[in-house]
Amino acid sequence: MDFTIISHVKKNEFTPTDEWAVQSNEEHNQGVANWAGLFAGEFDCADWGKVIGLLHDKGKEKKDFQNYIRKISGYDPNAPNWKDKTHAYVGALLAQKYYGCLSVFLSNPIMGHHAGLYDYGDFETQMKLPLPLEINSEWQNINLAVPSHLSSLNAFDFHHFVRLLYSCLVDADFLDTERFMNEGNAALRGQKDDLQQLSVKLESYLTALAIKSIDSPVNRIRNIIQKKCLEKSKETPGFYSLTVPTGGGKTISSLVWAINHAKEFHKKRIIIAIPYTSIIVQTAEVLRNIFGEENVLEHHSNTDFDDIADAELKLKMKLATENWDYPIIVTTNVQLFESMFSNKPSACRKLHNLCNSVLILDEVQTLPLEYLQPIVDGLKTFQRCFGTTVLFTTASLPALKGDCKGSGLAMLNGIKDIYEIIPGSLCLHDKLRRTNLYFDKERSDYDTIARRLSQYDRVLCIVNTRKDAQEIYSRLPDEGITLHLSRMMCPKHLSETIALVKKLLKDENCKIIRVIATQLIEAGVDIDFPVVFRQEAGLDSILQAAGRCNREGKLAMGTTYVFKLHRPLPLGYISNSVDAQTTLLQTQPDADWFAPETMRSFFVQLYSRTQNFDKADIRTLLYKPRELCFKTAALNFHLIENEGKGIIVNYDDSLSLVEELKQKGPNYLLMKRLGQYMVHVHDRDFNMLLHGGFAEEIIRGVYVMSDRDQYSEKLGLIVENHWLDEILIK
Repeated sequence: MDFTIISHVKKNEFTPTDEWAVQSNEEHNQGVANWAGLFAGEFDCADWGKVIGLLHDKGKEKKDFQNYIRKISGYDPNAPNWKDKTHAYVGALLAQKYYGCLSVFLSNPIMGHHAGLYDYGDFETQMKLPLPLEINSEWQNINLAVPSHLSSLNAFDFHHFVRLLYSCLVDADFLDTERFMNEGNAALRGQKDDLQQLSVKLESYLTALAIKSIDSPVNRIRNIIQKKCLEKSKETPGFYSLTVPTGGGKTISSLVWAINHAKEFHKKRIIIAIPYTSIIVQTAEVLRNIFGEENVLEHHSNTDFDDIADAELKLKMKLATENWDYPIIVTTNVQLFESMFSNKPSACRKLHNLCNSVLILDEVQTLPLEYLQPIVDGLKTFQRCFGTTVLFTTASLPALKGDCKGSGLAMLNGIKDIYEIIPGSLCLHDKLRRTNLYFDKERSDYDTIARRLSQYDRVLCIVNTRKDAQEIYSRLPDEGITLHLSRMMCPKHLSETIALVKKLLKDENCKIIRVIATQLIEAGVDIDFPVVFRQEAGLDSILQAAGRCNREGKLAMGTTYVFKLHRPLPLGYISNSVDAQTTLLQTQPDADWFAPETMRSFFVQLYSRTQNFDKADIRTLLYKPRELCFKTAALNFHLIENEGKGIIVNYDDSLSLVEELKQKGPNYLLMKRLGQYMVHVHDRDFNMLLHGGFAEEIIRGVYVMSDRDQYSEKLGLIVENHWLDEILIK
């Protein structure tokens, strides 16, 4: 048995059982250095990437690690036992030895390339470990020059630079290991179309669309918007906004700008972040029709690769979710921003592909206020330091430009310059106005709202809570088609119901269709009702709801009513938004509610009621360059609070997937598919269902409610005990 310093070892396929393939540590470190240098070169730090690649696994030279890998793999069953196989700290110590003060950027990524980036206290403890005697400390000195654009990092830039080096290292480590251990998967990570090729496909699509489109006022405006996007795409990288009212063709126009901007400034990919999975599915479908399925990666919690017939393409897309190595990515705000503040290899691996890219943030007004400061700071860092151009797209641009005062001492330090693509002189809010807004002065009960809705054959009603949706729905007359939409329905049920609504609205024989929904239908869902009711909310939500009214402009003018219920509003964002809206109504009763300047006034009012723009305390945890707390910050930064529990419900074929889970255990794709049948409930309701025997834990942390009577085809999950109701009837 030879004594090569082993990094990885595997049995050779299609050869006798005693044949082994060995990847030496030198080969692996050099391979990782090549990848990491390539990735870090996107922000002019290729040598930094090479250094962390060459050092990251130096610790595998330890005798203990060599004994471990030989014995555990079966390569040398007679190898001595090991005591301590840890190895990442060794490269971190060597980085400190060779690079002095610059090692503050290098050592934490090296030490955390398996476990995750450390808090500075734990990191310093690890750095006190002695350097093992058997380590070869000879080093080919690689001079690390600091690029000019990184020579004066702000306090809030520093942690992103460290995390990006970490991203380059962990992706390089995964890829080089995969190349040796699983050549089949590695081969699937081939070349996709570049932005030049995608531009040709977009041009072909737009040409075909123009031939099919009728000459209408709305389509003429959409063409004007596209031309402005094409003109502005040649302007210098920075922050841009595309503020277009609902129905103005924002998705296609933003692509025209992004593709041409990427071509002009040699950007590598386009990443589109969207707040809601319903919009993602819709947007991704549009993009696949334009650019082909092989060029568009849809990455979110409900992604189901089983819909892809081509087995090779299915695996390619699964692999691409790991590092976003696709020309066009469509993902969620949660996936994007939680990765930007994560400390884990799996989440951070993709981050270096944000560099030298175009990032489109759709429906930007939905960014959570309590996390807005670190999000804005992160975007500023990626734009200034790492070559990311950012485009905000919305019908309701929030007050992100400049500073904005919050409640008490709170202050949002915004973006200095955001360049609007569409000039105000076009007055799009006037030209695309398709509905009138009417605000109720008096409060109403559920019965009153139900009676008002019943006066219309085709009407949409949007409310703030699941309870409000169920209460109004239950009071509507049993005539025509009445549908309910809320998060008490699992994602698959929701998507099917939304598809049904769209189909019914196109059916002239369907005279009566009334839909009661929560805010999930408010943004990005292309439906068109002549009348819309919206429960009181912030102006941004009201205008989103109004965007579902007379969307295609078939009427001279639609009607949108804003009503108030007797029931108190939930405390927090909704109540603050309503307070801000009420103040606007009182102080600007004659305001044009569709005008951009009115929207800015609303957000200024809303921000003034916000007590904290940094709920995760990122300023304390990550803005002190010598006291970086990566792990704690990652634990704190969650855009969706982990309140309540998810339960798999009995809908469609969910129980067959549950049986597969019981028999085979969890895997990535199976859990993704099960996510299509999961409903999240509050802790109180979850405990009631669990203690009542309706929810069962089938594997650790995974709960199923198999009783079909607890899931309604109309309302979704029923948290009340239906057995108790039947007993009382008897």
